[in-house]
Amino acid sequence: MKIVVCIKQVPDTKGGVKFNPDGTLDRGAMLTIMNPDDKAGLEAALRLKDQYGAEVTVITMGLPKAEDVLREAMAMGADKGILVTDRVLGGADTWATSQTLAGAIRNLEYDLIITGRQAIDGDTAQVGPQISEHLDIPVISYAQDIKIEGNSVIVQRQYDDRYHVIKAQMPCLVTALAELNEPRYMTPGGIFDACDAEITVWGRANLVDVEDSNLGLKGSPTQIAKASDKVRKGAGEVVNLDAAESVDYIIGKLKEKHVI
Repeated sequence: MKIVVCIKQVPDTKGGVKFNPDGTLDRGAMLTIMNPDDKAGLEAALRLKDQYGAEVTVITMGLPKAEDVLREAMAMGADKGILVTDRVLGGADTWATSQTLAGAIRNLEYDLIITGRQAIDGDTAQVGPQISEHLDIPVISYAQDIKIEGNSVIVQRQYDDRYHVIKAQMPCLVTALAELNEPRYMTPGGIFDACDAEITVWGRANLVDVEDSNLGLKGSPTQIAKASDKVRKGAGEVVNLDAAESVDYIIGKLKEKHVI
């Protein structure tokens, strides 16, 4: 079985985010981590590898430094890493990103594609399902459990206070929730091997069946009108009252704000 896992290097929001003049994220100036949902998807693939001997290929689109997240994935146990990077791909929205990743994946053999549900820098949950549309394969989203049965994948799909059990024939794409599992740590041996491993680097010329009009900022139908860092909270108000006065004070404030 061959599994492709799409992962993304996202800003570590604890260190703050920075923007370019056109409103896009300045990814080169920020600390980064592996997107949590993607990491859960990678762990799911690695568990299938442990169980069935699957081959796991991780792929990411990003700046050259996104190679780091591929090496992290390989140190966890992935077999191959592919970086898709090219200046013409910069500034892509979900549509252009999914077109790029689908164009790259068309070069690969796969039974199962796993992506994260969404990335913490966009929260759209669009790229995974869009990739499945471009590749014309089934998609099951919001996976909280993944099993393989013959040539089919069986997924528990999270839904409000319950879950759906959905079965689809492979090839299929599944989007994973961060709650799907607890990702493993990198091993010392895995880190050494990952540092020595060769990362495959692809650019625009390696994308199959993708028009230039669907790539990068120019191929992105979503335009950013305004972007800003998170709003800083004020210092607040500190009052020193006894218990009874505190109750009256809080109720008064709630009424003032029309909460009650």
